[in-house]
Amino acid sequence: MYFNHVIEAVGNTPLVKLNKVTDGIKGTVLAKIEYFNPGNSVKDRMAIRMVEDAEKAGLLKPGGTIIEGTSGNTGMGLALAAIAKGYQTIFVMSDKQSKEKQDILRAVGAQVVVCPVDVAPEDPRSYYSVAKRLSQETPNSFYPNQYDNLSNTAAHYDHTGPEIWEQTEGKITHWAAGVGTGGTICGVSKYLKEQNPDIFTLGLDTYGSVFKKYKETGIFDENEIYPYKTEGIGEDILPKNVNFDVIDQFIKVTDQDAAVMTRRLAKEEGLFVGWSCGSAVHGALEYAREHLKEGDTMVIVLPDHGTRYLGKIYNDDWMRAQGWL
Repeated sequence: MYFNHVIEAVGNTPLVKLNKVTDGIKGTVLAKIEYFNPGNSVKDRMAIRMVEDAEKAGLLKPGGTIIEGTSGNTGMGLALAAIAKGYQTIFVMSDKQSKEKQDILRAVGAQVVVCPVDVAPEDPRSYYSVAKRLSQETPNSFYPNQYDNLSNTAAHYDHTGPEIWEQTEGKITHWAAGVGTGGTICGVSKYLKEQNPDIFTLGLDTYGSVFKKYKETGIFDENEIYPYKTEGIGEDILPKNVNFDVIDQFIKVTDQDAAVMTRRLAKEEGLFVGWSCGSAVHGALEYAREHLKEGDTMVIVLPDHGTRYLGKIYNDDWMRAQGWL
């Protein structure tokens, strides 16, 4: 058996039990290791779905250009789909993202445009605005808009959720994920709650993001928005893919706690994962220590791979400069 193209290898990623970082926690804590996807992240799933749905709808035509704002991982998934299907790619990123992410995207043939992070989403210099403008100016282009494109959620409802349900033989009791665009957590949660409404969904947010306050009060509080370093989770907007009805609770995690846990996952579990993976595990274990019981099974998604962060959290000098080592 062989695949006709690398994008056919997306999905069916393993569940791995966490052993050392979960010391003292009752129940079983499993990690869904998404770096086994060919683009090394969970975003491969929704990137391919957005492209295929756009093709069906006639929004993406032969020889077209895919233009997207990305923190890096969605860009990689879209780039792999573009290579398989014969499209060009332009990706717009904020200057907060690691240089590795920019270099990886260039390596797979993408044009990369870098924008300042410390501007409002509606500012014409923001990566949201620049991506939209480029898509309007470029003939025969498609702007997936991962934040509001519901193909994002659908990919996880149709595939990631059923995978987790089957891999745990229906024994999952808690589902935890970092929240950025919202597609992963909400697509999986919707599917799992349809199988068992008692499954608890925990969203991991970061300080500097609006999600937790909005879930708890229904207020979009601009005072919650301030710069943070963690990449890939949290937002200063409310994406359409974030369905607050299927997320039961949010916990916020600091940049430092996330970075330190990411390093622990590498050293203690052999899981060389990305920064937001540490956010997800730190926050999920904080919840698990108080609430998980014997017989419970928690699944945490680990979205990407450590190679994206070699110059940051896996660099001792950088960590010391932050005062985190």
